[in-house]
Amino acid sequence: MAQFTAFSPDVEISGDAVLSVVKAMGTFRQTASNILGEHGIVAPEGGAWYSQQAWLDTFKEIAETMGDITLRMIGEKIPEVALWPPDVDTVGKALASIDVAYHMNHRGGNIGHYTFEAVGKRSGKMVCENPYPCDLDMGIIESTASKFAPEGVHPVVKHDRPQCCRKKGGPACTYLITW
Repeated sequence: MAQFTAFSPDVEISGDAVLSVVKAMGTFRQTASNILGEHGIVAPEGGAWYSQQAWLDTFKEIAETMGDITLRMIGEKIPEVALWPPDVDTVGKALASIDVAYHMNHRGGNIGHYTFEAVGKRSGKMVCENPYPCDLDMGIIESTASKFAPEGVHPVVKHDRPQCCRKKGGPACTYLITW
């Protein structure tokens, strides 16, 4: 299962999620809107649903025209604009909640998962088995961990077994997180 290919053609993403990512793009907002329109997502609205494949095609074009680093930067911004439940107050709880939010914003078939497992007091492992780009997920994970880390703590996210990465056609990416 490589990145940029929906697991099912029927999967949709919520307009609210699309809007939050467009908002997170800051200075690239107009470029994102233009690319979305090219892929059939014109003037997205909250409460509406859109083709996940069109959404993934948008990310693929962003990667091809603006580079993978742009995907990582978009991922880093998403946790800043996301709404978090009030009981999410630690890095571990925040990372575990990514899968819940992911499922709340997708429907229509197999969408995959974000599976978090604590492996130590200040470390964990996240398996991303979904069609989104690796760089986007790395940005989401690092920014989420940073948002909920104690003051002065700078989380580190790195690939575990990068040879199995979705960029290389692997079924999932696994990241090790320390904070």
